[in-house]
Amino acid sequence: MNSLNDLKPKDVALAHDWVLGYRGGERVLDCFCEIFPQSPLYTLFYKAGASTNTIDNRKVISSFLNNIPGKEKHYRKLLPMLPTAIEQMKLDGTPRLLLSSSHCVVKGLKKSPDTVHISYVHSPMRYLYDQFDVYFGKEAPKYQQLGGRLFRKYLTNWDLSSNSNVDYMIANSKFVQERIKKYYGRDSEVIYPFVDLADFRPFQSQPTEKEDFYLMVTAFAPNKRVDLAIETFNELKKPLKIIGSGQQEAYLKSIAGPNVEFFGSLTREEVILKMRKARAFLFPGVDDFGITPLESLAAGTPVIAFAGGGVLETMTPETSVFFNRATVKSLKDAVAGFESKSYQTNALQDRAEDFSKETFKAKINSFIERCMDKGSTS
Repeated sequence: MNSLNDLKPKDVALAHDWVLGYRGGERVLDCFCEIFPQSPLYTLFYKAGASTNTIDNRKVISSFLNNIPGKEKHYRKLLPMLPTAIEQMKLDGTPRLLLSSSHCVVKGLKKSPDTVHISYVHSPMRYLYDQFDVYFGKEAPKYQQLGGRLFRKYLTNWDLSSNSNVDYMIANSKFVQERIKKYYGRDSEVIYPFVDLADFRPFQSQPTEKEDFYLMVTAFAPNKRVDLAIETFNELKKPLKIIGSGQQEAYLKSIAGPNVEFFGSLTREEVILKMRKARAFLFPGVDDFGITPLESLAAGTPVIAFAGGGVLETMTPETSVFFNRATVKSLKDAVAGFESKSYQTNALQDRAEDFSKETFKAKINSFIERCMDKGSTS
């Protein structure tokens, strides 16, 4: 195979766990859809209009679970059924390439020995492995704790066995590459996700005055540690603005002091403007890569981050302050350290430029061509 031009739409199948919103994983999927604009998409759950026109403008094949009422809010409760659902899905014909964007079970979508399956792994399911207690510990609802204990072994065994369906793995960071090796015993190539820098270009030439608040843009999931940020800023009595939503929303609002303001979901432009005006962007959880800290840099705002996960590969002393312990004291010390420093907007934006969509596409295309030349390993 000489180039991707040799691949016709019917030669390629795309797959993603679910398309019910537009976050980091869906940005990667959107880019895959740009590379293969007419190829079909296979996914467990799908809601038209929840992501982008690029994703929507193709044949979308969903699982039988997609017919369940209220799936947008309750799909997480269906986790034990997801392996069965993905196994019952069938590829149309025998595509030469299956390109999956996987953080859950979609890498288990069955393919023939003649199909090369490349899986971009955002993360091995963290709630089955090293972060099980974060998701299913004592702070989780009782039904969730029980379900986690009951189905963990089954889901872990299935997850490991489904790896035989993948010919080549891509990790979205060295952090994830190490987790793939640890839990799956598989090698992978690191290709970092990208910042959609085009969204920030119109604002970068405009002067924006900083305001006296700190910012988070995040899903309200346990691993994001929004609770730690709230507890810390309750003590600091400093303004904290939080953009996002998710399963912990009611709990987080219940512990927030009057200095903490919740904005729910905002438009892309509104998010960027908030990023530009914030003193600093908070990232207190452990993330596999972390797109939003890089977006903050593109907006000209430095980052205060927990020293773990993918941010150790993207943030530098010129762009950020790290804290080493997931405690209120450690984060308070980091805020004080941040306030004693100054940052150059150009240096922040230059670092974000290292993670462009153009670079991502070029590396993905090169990897696909190499894998297609080698062929399926199954």
